[in-house]
Amino acid sequence: MPVQLDPAIAAKLKRDPNGLVAAIIQQYDSKEVLMLGWMNDEALRRTLTEGRVTFWSRSRQEFWRKGDTSGHFQYVKQVEIDCDGDALLVQVDQVGAACHTGTRTCFEAGGSLDAVVAESPAA
Repeated sequence: MPVQLDPAIAAKLKRDPNGLVAAIIQQYDSKEVLMLGWMNDEALRRTLTEGRVTFWSRSRQEFWRKGDTSGHFQYVKQVEIDCDGDALLVQVDQVGAACHTGTRTCFEAGGSLDAVVAESPAA
């Protein structure tokens, strides 16, 4: 019998129409946001049980474990689910670049957008 994601965890997830949940990847000690990936139940099960982050590739329609081809590994430190069950926060120890472009983060590679900077009202 194949190993499946714990049913209690699976019941908390709200998946998109393709059965995926967004996974925000964050460096565990600096709290730097590294990237966003997608997980289905099997990718999450592998991430929780193997100690390395596994994603579902929407473009290739296959699992990929970060670092297997690039050498830029993500070692799991903690995994949390948000209050709605539609996003995961995966804290990792990132070895090497997180982005496929070779930059530390995917957000560094993408760059900043012009936005109005707001101040919170005085209390």
